[in-house]
Amino acid sequence: MRYAIYFTPPSSDPLLKVAANWLGRNAFTGQPVRPPQIRDLAHEDFTLLTASARRYGFHGTLKAPFHLAEGFEEKELLSALMHFASSMDPVEIPKLQIANLDGFFALVPEEPVARLNQLANDVIVALDRFRAPPTDEEIKRRNPDRMTVSQRRNLEQWGYPYVFEDFRFHMTLTDTVPERDRPKIERILSEFLELVLEEPVEINNLALFTEAEPGFPFEIHSLHPLAGTNRRKSA
Repeated sequence: MRYAIYFTPPSSDPLLKVAANWLGRNAFTGQPVRPPQIRDLAHEDFTLLTASARRYGFHGTLKAPFHLAEGFEEKELLSALMHFASSMDPVEIPKLQIANLDGFFALVPEEPVARLNQLANDVIVALDRFRAPPTDEEIKRRNPDRMTVSQRRNLEQWGYPYVFEDFRFHMTLTDTVPERDRPKIERILSEFLELVLEEPVEINNLALFTEAEPGFPFEIHSLHPLAGTNRRKSA
């Protein structure tokens, strides 16, 4: 079993519904979703385009997948996550945009959001005691020789290279796309997501995702509202 702490919109959110339709799976239910019919993109090509992103489900990483450290149980992680979430305020992303990140496409904030970066930093530090150190094999799979000095340091200290100064919030939409196909895929994504990208996105929960066994799809174990979410709705 591996755990991860992500953000994902609530199951009723239009962005979540459209993204699940795009990926072909809903991480709330664990069930496949009928993929869209995309002109100029064969079904087989579309399936390959989203294979890894579909397994992980629609999310933004705050604390990357990890095994529980020796001596801890799931209930202790769950209790700490609930307590932490209750102490944090929601963060609004004014606008998301589609971006090409080293060959794959994702949704990213149009402008940097300092409070979002701080939330990610706090998640990393507050819950790191529950993370078992990565094995040598897990480190090797990340190709540390290709990393910057800070990324390698992050990997060794925090189990994931893209934290703190190397963090960039993103919600993955595709696997790596061949360079020749990137303009077409970006156009398709823009048309598919156009309507749901008009509204701001509120980071109003921390989601505990689980992977039952290596290679299994990630599923949502539970959502934990950030403090202020319910207050604002009832005010």
